[in-house]
Amino acid sequence: MSRQHPQINLSRRSLFKFGAGAIGTGVLTVGLSSNLLAAETAPAAPAEDDITPDKALQELLDGNERFVKTKRKNPHQTHSRLVEVAKGQKPFASVLSCADSRVPSEIVFDQGLGDLFVCRVAGNIATTEEIGSLEFGSLVLGSKVIMVVGHQRCGAVSAAFKGGEVPGQIGSLIAAIKPSVESSKGESGDKIENACKANILRQVEKLKSSPVLSELIKAEKLKIVGSYYDLDNGKISIVD
Repeated sequence: MSRQHPQINLSRRSLFKFGAGAIGTGVLTVGLSSNLLAAETAPAAPAEDDITPDKALQELLDGNERFVKTKRKNPHQTHSRLVEVAKGQKPFASVLSCADSRVPSEIVFDQGLGDLFVCRVAGNIATTEEIGSLEFGSLVLGSKVIMVVGHQRCGAVSAAFKGGEVPGQIGSLIAAIKPSVESSKGESGDKIENACKANILRQVEKLKSSPVLSELIKAEKLKIVGSYYDLDNGKISIVD
């Protein structure tokens, strides 16, 4: 976030203090969005102002196709782009993905500096902090699509499937994934893959339950989708 406007309070508490009343009356937090967007992105890097959620989603899928076919363009990775986005950011898409080192968003979607607003956490779970970050990415920065990216042979999902005691705070991740494991147990096929996909869809629904994000969806300014990454071939497939 930009530090050029200290008079703007960007705390999540103030975001919802303002937004709760507006959303309660069925009104999108237009004033808040425009004020914070101006603070964050002025001056901002050029972006496609007319990009739609569908176009943003297609850009992600097209980038992944280039990655799979080893035809990456490596866009927006020059020094001039670095200087450009230092002035402000306007990512066209947000990604909630697993922290797994084999799933780097900018690489697998063939994107560059300033293109993606990325949150990474083991098991790609939508925690309170992750949801708040993605609300900011969409409401303030203008991201048009949020993609939840789970992946093949996810270690966090496998641990939740196996159960048992785990040290430290790892248990909080397991607890968040466990309901998805339970809901997928009756399905045929690979049990871990089923649990991974069930977890992806669960996190999508958690994001959609956000008042801020749901209002953006209703206004056709945002799309939230789930996807599954194949570690063996690099392919992203939509999960629904």
